[in-house]
Amino acid sequence: MKDTTRKAGFVGLGVMGLPMASNMARYAGVPVLGFDVSDERVRLFTERGGVGASMAEIAASCDAVFLSLPTNALVDSTLRQLIADLPSGAVVIDTSSTSPDVIRPLYAIGKEKGVSVLDSPVSGGESAAIDGTLSLMCGGDREVFDRVLPLLRTMGTNVTYVGNCGCGCVAKIANNMIVGCHLAALGEAFCFAQKAGLDLQTLFEAIRHGFAGSAVMESKAPRLIARDFSPSARMAVHKKDLVNAASLAESMGVKIPMSAMVLDYMNQMEALGKINEDHCAVAEIYEHDMGVRLGGRN
Repeated sequence: MKDTTRKAGFVGLGVMGLPMASNMARYAGVPVLGFDVSDERVRLFTERGGVGASMAEIAASCDAVFLSLPTNALVDSTLRQLIADLPSGAVVIDTSSTSPDVIRPLYAIGKEKGVSVLDSPVSGGESAAIDGTLSLMCGGDREVFDRVLPLLRTMGTNVTYVGNCGCGCVAKIANNMIVGCHLAALGEAFCFAQKAGLDLQTLFEAIRHGFAGSAVMESKAPRLIARDFSPSARMAVHKKDLVNAASLAESMGVKIPMSAMVLDYMNQMEALGKINEDHCAVAEIYEHDMGVRLGGRN
């Protein structure tokens, strides 16, 4: 189906939302209106080709509205507002990491109003958002997905329709279960190697192209080596995904012990006031337990 969008909106110009919206403004071929509670983020968006706007202006003039928001509660309230204000025929695409239990009722409410809802969470982190090489996993009505596919492709190189409403959310949960386990394994192994006296940069070069190599290692090993926990992907957001995983697992009557372990680490980090560090900072749990400190020899 041909994309008939005349204007697109983007709500949430944070670490991920700003580069995603900026790429859309650059490549979509239609005006892109952006809103954020931070005037500074809106200013940056306008410098990159977007148009700053209020929520009311976006609802009044946009055919497709994208969300990139940090919590289930904020997605819920914002999507309800948009469904109420948008005209029939509009589409809302949630790129946040949202619980399927949140998005599915909103999909039904949208259906009654004639507003389509897609869940289209993303993976790849800030660098892929900047480069426009994200992976997007989309749930909802196939014909609606086909309609907005050109807009989705401005943000990512791997855009996959995975099923009906909520399936995109479940795919993202599964993705971040795997990523969380990779991060924990990476932190454990690098602290172990540091304790044993290895130079971590040499270790990284020795194993990065072997069977242990991964996109997670390529992105996060340099941060562990430098002990740089400044957030490019906040642990708080990843924790939300694992909480969603735990809730869905409980509803299905299954256990997810590895993900439960990583969630426990993140809960410990939150108790230490470190939940807004980069998610690779779960390595600090191993630092404490092994009596080492990454970023240099012991």
